[in-house]
Amino acid sequence: MAISISAVLLLLILAVIFLRNGGLKISHALICALFGFCLAGTSIAPTISSGITATADMVSSLHP
Repeated sequence: MAISISAVLLLLILAVIFLRNGGLKISHALICALFGFCLAGTSIAPTISSGITATADMVSSLHP
């Protein structure tokens, strides 16, 4: 659960930065959000979630 909340917050921060810099319009952000909600209801959602979890685990295991 902590990974999904962290990913959501990161994406929210990026969206706000893009909106403020003019690189992302409100209409584009709304379409992306609606697409995300629709995608979450499909059968591919668990695959995406496990991919994000595996990527987060791999990144957290890296030691500089």
